[in-house]
Formats: sequence, structure tokens, C-alpha cells
Amino acid sequence: MAIQILTDSAADLPQTIVEEYGIDVAPLHIYGDEQEYLDGKDLQSLQMFNEMRQGKVFKTSQVDPATFLAFFKQYAERGDSCIYVGFSSELSATYQSAVLAKNEIQAVYPDFTVETVDTKCASLGQGLAVLKAAQLVREGKSIPEILAGVEYYASHMEHIFTVEDLEYLYRGGRVSRAAAVVGGILHVKPLLEVNEGKLVPLEKIRGRNKVIRRMIELMGERGVELAKQTIAISHGDDLESATKLQELIKETYGCTDFIINTIGCVIGAHVGPGTLALFFLNDKP
Repeated sequence: MAIQILTDSAADLPQTIVEEYGIDVAPLHIYGDEQEYLDGKDLQSLQMFNEMRQGKVFKTSQVDPATFLAFFKQYAERGDSCIYVGFSSELSATYQSAVLAKNEIQAVYPDFTVETVDTKCASLGQGLAVLKAAQLVREGKSIPEILAGVEYYASHMEHIFTVEDLEYLYRGGRVSRAAAVVGGILHVKPLLEVNEGKLVPLEKIRGRNKVIRRMIELMGERGVELAKQTIAISHGDDLESATKLQELIKETYGCTDFIINTIGCVIGAHVGPGTLALFFLNDKP
């Protein structure tokens, strides 16, 4: 009996990792100009970012219970177990859809083992937790051991990010119209984090370079054994800034293991092109 890891497209994992570990990914829905897309399938983020720069507005919707039910049914029929490592329930109803599908499938297949984990994470913060789960499966760990590893990663994951244009956060209700206008005029770049599954403002800093330096400082203040970690960086079609951040982290903390990927459509629709995000483990008790 195999253990299958399932996640959703908000995890922003590179396709190479998804394929290497056989991770199944349930796509969230994207809407633009009355067209519906499946994240990462019908619409790629680089295309979406280009269209956003031209003024197109995109909205998102959770994975529906029927999609999860179809995944769970195929695992149940194969006699496999499943662990769904999901997008923060504070940012999407996707996790609730998975729970509904879990209850429905277990009514039909009562012996089917399916676990759901609300990571309270997003983008590659969630992605690192998913990767940890897949690595533990490969190591032959039991379901309780895998869940413990995922829970540790999820509860100790730092998300520190900045955006290029406050307009996208304004549309999502994260900043006021006044803050978005003034920020654009003064080139103020907010630093934000994910805390208890929610987006929370941290600081306001003037200038992109100063923001990146502050991200490095916060990493040192919050991180633990950074050189031994896999560090993740996601970006909104700004590989130059992501690479610059990576080089500074290497120089400052001696880190060597990185995952760098473009932010997917779901997160990207809310934060916009030019976003830069950093993910690592902290030492909180």
C-alpha cells in the first residue's frame, strides 16, 4: 500500500520536483475577462503577469470538493493512503473543500486512509512542507511520522515578502487606497509576512534594495541553522531580484540548497508582478 502526497497549486512547487516525487496537484481556478482557467494548466503565471501589466484583472477560486473527491477515489480504488498538504484555510476555502471530500469518500470507502493538513502556509512556504512530506514518504516513514514532519515545517515556516505595486494588495483589501497611492509616489515597499495563516504587514521601507537587505536581516533574526536548510524564493516574474537575494543569502549565511520558482497564478493574482518572497524555518518553540 503506497502513501500518496496531494497538494494544490498554491504550493508553487517547480514541476521538476512535482514529477520527481510523484506529487499530485489539484489546481485552483483563475478568472479573467469572464474566462475560467485552471492554475498551471490552462494559464501559466508568466502569461498572467504580462496581462496584469497591461491592466487585466484576475480573480481566484478554491479547488472544489468534486476535484478532491476524484483524486481521493482513485487512491481508494488502488488501495493507497493519501495525505493532502494544503493551502492556508485563512486565505482560501480550498482546505474546507478537501475536508468535505474526505468525509464523502470515507462514507463510501470506510477503510480508506486520508489525512488533511492545513499548513497555514502559502506559495513555497506550503511547497517546502509538501516537499518534506514527499521526502519522508520516500524514506519509508509511517503516516504519523510524515504528519509530524509536515506539522513541524508548517508551524515553523517563515514567509517574508514584498510587492512591486501596492495596487494589487489594495484590490485584495490588504492596504488602503491612500496607502497604495502614497506608496507608489514615494516608492514605499511594504514587507509582509504570513502569521497564523493570514497576510500581515511588517514594515514599510523606501526602495527595493533596502527591502532586500531588510529581508536578509530578518532571516538572521528569525532563522535557525540556515546553512543546513533548503531555502525557497518565489518571484513574480523577477528572476533578477530572486537571484540577487539568493546570492546575498549565500554570502551572509552560507546557504547552498535553494528552490527558486515563479509565483503561480493563484498567489500572483493577489500580489502582482515584481513580488519577491523568501521562505525558511524559524526556531520558535
